[in-house]
Amino acid sequence: MNKSDPVTEQQSAGAAPQLIRGMGLGEATALNMLDMIGVGPFITIPLILSAMGGPQAMLGWILGAGFAICDGLVWAELGAAMPGSGGSYRYLKEIYGPNSLGRLISFLFIWQLSFSAPLSIASGCIGLSGYAAYLWPGLEHQFVTHTANEKIPLVGSLQVSWVVTWGTAVAVGACLLAVFLLYRRITAIGKLSKVLWVVVMGTIGWIIFAGLTHFNKALVFDFPPGAFSLSRGFFSGLGSAMLIATYDYWGYYNVCFLGDEVKDPGRNIPRALLLSILLVACLYIVMNVSILSVVPWREMSAKGTTSGLYVVSLFMQKIYGQWAARLVTGLVMWTAFASVFSLMLGYSRVLYAAALDGNYFRVMAKVHPVHRFPYVSLLTLGAVAAIFCFLRLADVIAALVVIRIMLQFLVQAIGVIVLRVRRPDMPRPFRMWLYPLPALVASIGFGYILFVRVNALKEIRYAIVILILGILIYLARAWRQREWPFRPGAPALQGSV
Repeated sequence: MNKSDPVTEQQSAGAAPQLIRGMGLGEATALNMLDMIGVGPFITIPLILSAMGGPQAMLGWILGAGFAICDGLVWAELGAAMPGSGGSYRYLKEIYGPNSLGRLISFLFIWQLSFSAPLSIASGCIGLSGYAAYLWPGLEHQFVTHTANEKIPLVGSLQVSWVVTWGTAVAVGACLLAVFLLYRRITAIGKLSKVLWVVVMGTIGWIIFAGLTHFNKALVFDFPPGAFSLSRGFFSGLGSAMLIATYDYWGYYNVCFLGDEVKDPGRNIPRALLLSILLVACLYIVMNVSILSVVPWREMSAKGTTSGLYVVSLFMQKIYGQWAARLVTGLVMWTAFASVFSLMLGYSRVLYAAALDGNYFRVMAKVHPVHRFPYVSLLTLGAVAAIFCFLRLADVIAALVVIRIMLQFLVQAIGVIVLRVRRPDMPRPFRMWLYPLPALVASIGFGYILFVRVNALKEIRYAIVILILGILIYLARAWRQREWPFRPGAPALQGSV
């Protein structure tokens, strides 16, 4: 370890800068809702309708809300019991043993986060630039587009597509602006999150009001023949729809990544989690019904038209005209940026926590000497997300969801049961309701999304490759630093990768 490292010297002297518990229930819930209500629901409505071929796709959002609540109870118990920065990193290490298997699993979580966190941030930036193209169509002009295929032995073919447009520059610019705004003290960020939250809620409220005051029941219930026939196509379409709904709901756990900065975490973390899920689920369902009552689902899901990309803009255009379409487009762009802001804030703290624990690059543990936030992890995350802005949005969403489910959510949902068995006397300010049913239901739902959908193996291959590479990197690092499994039971060294 470098003895001249100021962070190391401060820690060894017991004077390391501490994060500020400056967020109450209101700020925590607002950040969660900002994370959840990004550009996702505004651009995924046509995708989810196409997946099931009609308004019955609303089942995807309803079931997605149910699984989000079940998984939210997993996060609530773990977050209240271990209220520190890092979220899943901290939980997985403690569940499976900090000096044994938990060391590997927590490392794999950080490893996959190196891909999934920037992908999540990039999806918001790409969606923002997509709506910007409604106002400035020239942003869609493609300068470069390319698809690469690579065959991996025993895994299969991996395919990656990227594109360069003026819209790509807008996406990258949004990413860099979020970094700039987050480069400050957490108490100031909490106030800014409330301002962003007001605009987001105002946008959703306007959409709901416009739809309900122009409600057309015939369009909402315009089901195609055999819409609810329990065929193989129905169940595979439901799996694809639930994958998209899962992406739309994700973010309810964001407060767990900021555990060191939440007031009274044993009470406020579970409340923020469950409040944000319930509120956003109600908003999504009412908003989508409102849009379906104005814009025919066949128009939204039609391939090769702009109706899918600018569905909310067309919705307002049909009701109020061009001025409303332009205004709501700007508000959706604001909403997308608010989500990017919240995502980048939360994930930068995860990298910080892992580095502070010696299980990631130690430079990520550096805290700003004046404003006291992990500035290196923030800057790194922003740079990688900017690179991912060159990928296609549909590929980003699918890869993000599958990678995260396989390498984080499944092992965590099972892990909450493992922790109850291993440490029954552990203080738990919040206990999962109807334990262990929610954890089991969440696990079943994640398995369904992974395997019961069209072309399911495409993204699973990405996750398998990331998993294999992560294990190899961990083993090489563990051998060099004499950590588990090469020194079973020994405390992990406080070095870095």
